[in-house]
Formats: sequence, structure tokens, C-alpha cells
Amino acid sequence: MQNVASEVDFHLHTTASDGELTPTELVEAAVQAGVTWLAVTDHDTVAAVPEMQALCSRNGITLVAGVEISSRWQSQDIHVVGLGVDIGQPHFKDHLAAQMQRRRLRALAMGERLEKLGIQGVFQAAAAIAPQGIPARPHFAQALVDAGVCKDRKQAFQRYLAVAKPAYVKTDWPELEQVVNWISAAGGVAVLAHPGRYKLTRTKLGRLVEAFCAAGGQCLEVAVATHSPDMVQYLAGLCVKFGLYASQGSDYHGPSMRWVQLGKMPPLPSCCRPVRDIL
Repeated sequence: MQNVASEVDFHLHTTASDGELTPTELVEAAVQAGVTWLAVTDHDTVAAVPEMQALCSRNGITLVAGVEISSRWQSQDIHVVGLGVDIGQPHFKDHLAAQMQRRRLRALAMGERLEKLGIQGVFQAAAAIAPQGIPARPHFAQALVDAGVCKDRKQAFQRYLAVAKPAYVKTDWPELEQVVNWISAAGGVAVLAHPGRYKLTRTKLGRLVEAFCAAGGQCLEVAVATHSPDMVQYLAGLCVKFGLYASQGSDYHGPSMRWVQLGKMPPLPSCCRPVRDIL
């Protein structure tokens, strides 16, 4: 099973978080890729959604307002995509603002760790290229490259930013159940993002999906550009077992990640109920 072109891509990022393309550029790329349904799912922010609504409408694309929210389950960082959320819902806006504050504190701590390693000014450089001045790890990686400390972003992660590396900072994210409740209260569909990417055994992944269902989650991200054929089939089976809908998304961040292309992912297995049916 190889990645194939799809008219649906429900996991995309822009410069509002850690993507490389502006909302305008992302819509232009979607048109070129033949995508007619898309969701912008930036990390803990819906800042790109208003701009993209008009752009998508003019280009005949159906836009689903989305977001990718960080959570915690049994000490594991878990991402939950919210599709079809009401971005103006007051409590939801408050929750996302709290998430951005957590990100700001993490970024400051990462900058302090890099300074202790003798690398000065990285936080300031990363903040200068980050939305809202709150840098994520990709912004730190670019700042390290620009400073000549690392030859590319991959090396920056390998040396400093990946889990257990010197500048990595663990964040106190809200519990999985809380995040699912936020999305549901905002009228959205909670989707367990890229389940095959977590370093979990099949047994523990099954427990995660069970906990996600118990919290009110409705959908698994089954067809993801980086999921293996075996993982796609396994997740499709979990959808059937737990009565969940299935989503598909590239998790596209930009052209520098050449192995992930907008609108390209494995096809959804025929046993799956597409989440588009309830959006």
C-alpha cells in the first residue's frame, strides 16, 4: 500500500504554528494537489482558519476548521485533532490560550538550556521567526542552523531538541480526557492523531484507543502519510472494533519534509466509515 493522491486532507499545518507555508500558500498548494476538502490543524491555535475560509471558498475547496491539541495520557504526549470546531466558542478560546502559555514557558526553558550549553541568543532568534513570538522545536532547529551550530534541522533535533536530548523540555499538558471534552464542547469531532507514530506496543496502543473512546473520542486518524500498510490495517480494525470513524491526513508541514506530500496518503480501507460523513 503506497501513498496515493486524495481529494481529502484533514491534517495540515501553516506558519500559524510550525508549518512552512502561509495560509495563502497552503491553499495554492492544495489546489495544485487536487485537494477539495481540507482541514487546517495547527498546533494549539486556530489563527489560520479565518484567513483560509475566504481563500478556500474562492477556490472551490471545503474547509473544515481544525486544530491539533497536545495532551497527556499515562506520561505519554498524545495529540488530538479537533475537526469542525467552533473557533469562536469562548471557553474553547480560553483553553487554547492556556495551551499557548504552556508553549511559551516551554520555549523559555529550552532557551535557558541551550544557553547553559554555551549557545547564546537562540530563543530570541527562534522567537523572531515564530508566530506570536512563541517558538516550537522547528523554530529552534532553524535558529540553530542559522547560527551555524547545526548543518540542518535534522541534526538540530538529533543533537539538542529530540526527546531526551539536552534542550528537550517536557510540558505539563492537560489530560487526554480534558482535551477531548474541550473539542466536543466546541461542537467538534475529536480525532486521535497519527496513532501509529507513538512508541507504544500494540497492546498499549489498544488501551490508548479504549481510553480515547471512554473519554468521548469519535475518530482515529487511520490513513497518515507516514503510517505503514500494516499499521493502516490495524487501525482500521480498531475503528471497527470500537465503532469509530476514520480520518485521513498527510500531516504536511511544508516542502522541506520531502517524504510527506500534501494530499498524499494511504487510501482508507473499505471497512472504515469516513469522518467526512459527520462533518
